[in-house]
Amino acid sequence: MSILSNRAKNLKPSPTLAINAKAKSMQSQGIKVISFGAGEPDFDTPQNIKQAAVKAIEEGFTKYTAVGGIDELKDAIIKKFQRDSGLSYKRSEIIVSCGGKHSFYNLAQAIFDQGDEVIIPAPYWVSYPPMVSLAGAVPILSETKEKHGFKMTPEDLKRAVTPKTKALILNSPSNPTGSAYTKKELEKIAEIAILGNFFVISDEIYEKIVYDGFEFVSIASLNDEIRKRTIIVHGVAKTYAMTGWRIGYAAGPEEIISAMSNIQSQSTSNPTSIAQKASVEALIGPQNEVVKMVKAFAQRRNYIVDRLNKIPGVSCYKPVGAFYAFPNFSPYYGKSYQGKKISNSTELADFFLDVARVAVVPGVEFGADPFERLSYATSMEDIREGLDRIEEALKKLT
Repeated sequence: MSILSNRAKNLKPSPTLAINAKAKSMQSQGIKVISFGAGEPDFDTPQNIKQAAVKAIEEGFTKYTAVGGIDELKDAIIKKFQRDSGLSYKRSEIIVSCGGKHSFYNLAQAIFDQGDEVIIPAPYWVSYPPMVSLAGAVPILSETKEKHGFKMTPEDLKRAVTPKTKALILNSPSNPTGSAYTKKELEKIAEIAILGNFFVISDEIYEKIVYDGFEFVSIASLNDEIRKRTIIVHGVAKTYAMTGWRIGYAAGPEEIISAMSNIQSQSTSNPTSIAQKASVEALIGPQNEVVKMVKAFAQRRNYIVDRLNKIPGVSCYKPVGAFYAFPNFSPYYGKSYQGKKISNSTELADFFLDVARVAVVPGVEFGADPFERLSYATSMEDIREGLDRIEEALKKLT
């Protein structure tokens, strides 16, 4: 009898977390590693949000709450959607979970059955395919092109749709590419989803982190027909530097949200009470710290993309949102260091970590082997030094 289930045996750990752990292990040994691995802001949680958490503790708000979140937070989420996207939701159409990843996991368990097909544009966030597979569904990977801004075209989507299509996952702005869809592009995708009668899972976690005046649009806001077919996955982690607070949320049809709540009731129960109170303040309190963070990210983006594009053979798309650069290093594949040949993104990432003491995430983990992901949610000082090290390391390849 096998000790582990097939489910567990076939599941790989999150590569971003694994790389971050390896980098931290090296740092604990006194090795200075520049990490471009972690997808979390390097800023502290804004003071007003922390104070709201302290107040919750002092007032004894430390007990169980309703499984799907407190009404106060649901109301703050409802106000956020109305304010930012003109979307109207009821409390019964909102669920609060233990992070955006948990929201997506609950959703996958709630709507996918064995054999359902789920279209995932590649490059994709590393956890989408495993969570789809864990629900018994089949990830249908649709490759996008750098020349199209890493965005799925209507033709790409039409080719991927079959009678078994249950949903499309749309991550805009995107992790790992930083690409984002315009209103016109979303309208074409919405038409296909309505005609094909499948769901759109809209991951909007990077909504507020956009540059150069780009106007974020939620696909759910386009019309009533697509709203009925859209489930928005969101959270406070990226916008408010609250990754460790573990508060995500989802908005969608009442029947789906109710099923997600039932699943959550049998796993985690409610998200942390204290973090929920802090998230209320995040969503309805002052937003000036968000503006400051995005301004800093924009400066870093401009610098890192410019530097990467100046490295011989490297090309890097200029992201519209999020805080990742996704450069194409494939011209260096086939070269060697000390007799060891580098053939793919994993081997190049290992080379950068071992030789340059720089941590990046291999593009293959996002479904795009020619690339590496570099998070610029780190200091400008580390970005400069990290790129210096990468440049020097690449010169050693022959």
